[in-house]
Amino acid sequence: MSSTNNSEVDTPFQLFDRTEWKSLNGHFSHHLTPDDIEKLGALNEPLTVKEIEEVYFPLAHLLGILIKRTNDKHAAISSFLKKGTKSLPFIIGIAGSVAAGKSTTARVLQKVLSMLPDKPKVELVTTDGFLYPNRILAERNIRKGFPESYDTKLLLSFLASMKSGVPQFEVPVYSHLEYDIISHENQNIAQPDILIVEGINVLQVNSSTKNSVFVSDYFDYAIYVDAEEKDLINWYINRFESLRATSFQNPASYFHRYADLGKEESVAMATNIWNTINRPNLHENILPTRYRADLILEKGSHHFVKRIKVRKI
Repeated sequence: MSSTNNSEVDTPFQLFDRTEWKSLNGHFSHHLTPDDIEKLGALNEPLTVKEIEEVYFPLAHLLGILIKRTNDKHAAISSFLKKGTKSLPFIIGIAGSVAAGKSTTARVLQKVLSMLPDKPKVELVTTDGFLYPNRILAERNIRKGFPESYDTKLLLSFLASMKSGVPQFEVPVYSHLEYDIISHENQNIAQPDILIVEGINVLQVNSSTKNSVFVSDYFDYAIYVDAEEKDLINWYINRFESLRATSFQNPASYFHRYADLGKEESVAMATNIWNTINRPNLHENILPTRYRADLILEKGSHHFVKRIKVRKI
C-alpha cells in the first residue's frame, strides 16, 4: 500500500513514488532495443529503458488488469443477452500541457500495451487531426489549441463510432511541418483492441453538442501528464530552440521565418508565445481537467516521472 501524508488522506488519489510504483509490476518484462527507444523518444525529451521499465511496465500491467476486467464483463453480458457481439475497443485518453511529453507517453504506452500477452492491436490518434484547418481558424479568428479550435463534433463522432463497433473510420492527419491539416491524407482506424487518444483537450468538459456529450465520456481510462509550470516553460523554450536549428530550417516549414533568429530573439519569441497562448490555455482549459484523470504522471525538472497518483476505487 502506498505511504500517505495528511495532505493526501482526503484526496481521491493514492500516491506512489518511483520505488513503490516499480515494485507493483509482478510480471511485465520485455526486451526493448536501442532502436525502439530512439523511435519512441522525442526532441529534447530524454527516454531510457529504466524509465519504461519502472513507469510504463507497471502502468501496462495495471491497464492489462482493467482491460481483462472489461472484456470479462462484456463476455458475461453477451452470454446473458445471448448476443455474440464483438468486444469494443478499450479507449485510453492522455491529456496534459503543451511540452509536458504527452506524445512520448502515448507512443511508449502504445508500444508496451502491444506487448501484453494476447498481443492486442493498439492504435494511437492525436487530437491535432481534429483541429480546424488554418483557413477556418483565420476566418473565425480562433486561436489554435484552444477548445473552440477543434472540430469537436467530428471527434465525438469518431469516438462514438469506435464504441459502436463501426468497422473503420478515417481520421484527419495533422502536419507539424506545415502546421495545418493535410487535406489529402487520412489515418484509417479499423477495429483496434485498444485505442489511445492523446491531446491537450481530451479531458475538457466543454462541448459543441446540445446534449453535452464530452470526449472523456468515451474513455475507459484517463491519464494526465503533469509538471510544474516553470519546467514546462523551460522545456518549451528548449524545444523551440532545437526546432529552430532543425525543422524550422526547412523552407516548407510554417515556422521557417524563425530559422534565422538569434539566440536571444528566439528565446524571447518562444517566451512570448508561451505567455500569450500556451499559458492562458493551460490555466483556463487544461490544468482544471487534471483531477478528472484516473491516473496522474508527475514529472520532475529532468523530464522523468517522479510520482504517480492513482484514483482510489
